[in-house]
Amino acid sequence: MKKVVVGLSGGVDSSTAAFLLKEQGYEVVGITLKLSELDECSLDKQVCCSTKDILDAKKVASFLGIQHYVIDWQDIFKDKVIDYFIKGYQSGLTPNPCSICNKDVKTGLLAKYAKKVLKADFLATGHYIKTDILDGLKVIKRGKDIQKDQSYFLALVEREVIDMLIFPLGEYIKEEVRKIAEKSKIPVSQKLESFEICFTAGKTPQEYFKSLNIPLKEGYIVHVSGKVLGKHKGLESYTIGQRKGLNVSWKEPLYVLDKNPENNTVIVGEKEYLLTDKVVVTDFNFLVPIEKWEKIMIQGRYKQNPVEVKSFDINEKSITFHFKQKQQKFAPGQILAVYQDDILLGGGIIQKL
Repeated sequence: MKKVVVGLSGGVDSSTAAFLLKEQGYEVVGITLKLSELDECSLDKQVCCSTKDILDAKKVASFLGIQHYVIDWQDIFKDKVIDYFIKGYQSGLTPNPCSICNKDVKTGLLAKYAKKVLKADFLATGHYIKTDILDGLKVIKRGKDIQKDQSYFLALVEREVIDMLIFPLGEYIKEEVRKIAEKSKIPVSQKLESFEICFTAGKTPQEYFKSLNIPLKEGYIVHVSGKVLGKHKGLESYTIGQRKGLNVSWKEPLYVLDKNPENNTVIVGEKEYLLTDKVVVTDFNFLVPIEKWEKIMIQGRYKQNPVEVKSFDINEKSITFHFKQKQQKFAPGQILAVYQDDILLGGGIIQKL
């Protein structure tokens, strides 16, 4: 009997994934990661990884009759994800903590832990993702439920980890999963979904930094022409492409074009200044060898419509992707995922042009 560890978050998706795997005859073990001291009762938004989620995961494991462990990885999570998030914003970037978490904690590290410590054959999660075999290579594919597809967040997960991953929900849509949970009387079948970044507890970056007593340094909002238009609340409050919340007057709508931490300025301009014909990424993670790439598309944020690529240039440090048509600039610090049809080829971190 194959042994599979399930990342059991206490939500409907991971709980149903564990249920399906048990039905399929696997030896299922649940692991819940304690990543913070968040108490859901004190929150006004639905987030994951609260203390209540751990209790819910325990209920599900008991209901399914499977072994269940809670692992305290708060220090690892702070070092790999929270500090990365804070330093990124302070450097003028817009970091993507969920992708980094999947790379270094919830998927990548957990898979290695499951294999080494629990001698598991597989790690399963409740992601809406599919896998397939391409020329003998296991690959990540978009899930059947395009509205819930989460393959984007695995773009940085190491190639060696992919072979160990299975996704029981890949062939389902969310409504079907909810019905399975309800019909099977899984304890969390009516639980609401989590939408916010877990450790910020639903706060905006600006609010989160204030909650940590990290001072936000005011500076100037400068038009691309060089004219000073007003003051900003701190670089952490803005991202590339942002239009609302600038609180400055101009004859045309203005957008955030860049953030300069060296002189603490936010650069704004009209929409045409926001358009570009390329994007540069570094630290690229190849999930499929580049010689197998053909007609490719890129995605610069979760839920973004894929952008068609005309060509790309690669060197030792970066890859530059050229678009067929100009696009709005992607935010530096975000993750760029590369696809061929619905196959995830890999991903990297977006750089300033």
